[in-house]
Amino acid sequence: MRRLGELESVVMNVLWDGSDSATVRDVREVLERDRPVAYTTVMTVLDHLHGKGMVRRERDGRAYRYQPVTSREEYHADLMADVLSGSSDQAATLLHFVDRIDPGQLAEMRRALAAAQRRAGRR
Repeated sequence: MRRLGELESVVMNVLWDGSDSATVRDVREVLERDRPVAYTTVMTVLDHLHGKGMVRRERDGRAYRYQPVTSREEYHADLMADVLSGSSDQAATLLHFVDRIDPGQLAEMRRALAAAQRRAGRR
């Protein structure tokens, strides 16, 4: 999975934070709160994200409505899996990762591992 560029990440965050699909105009309105951005720039970024399979789109009159294909959490999990699969020593990579997270995150990881083990036991 390819990492998103800076503007692609900002646009995806707008879509992930929204409750429904959004048009180019909708996304631009949110982005304009922080900085000026051209309509055509947002349109190009959304078209690239569609080409990468990150968003789906459907016609709404003359415009498209865009929706994320995966959740933010699924995207980040895919990035983490890609990093891990690229490691020549996955165990060491995992240990270094665990050393860097705070105790609260570690407790959450333990709960997630326990839930994964329970799901695996049901198969």
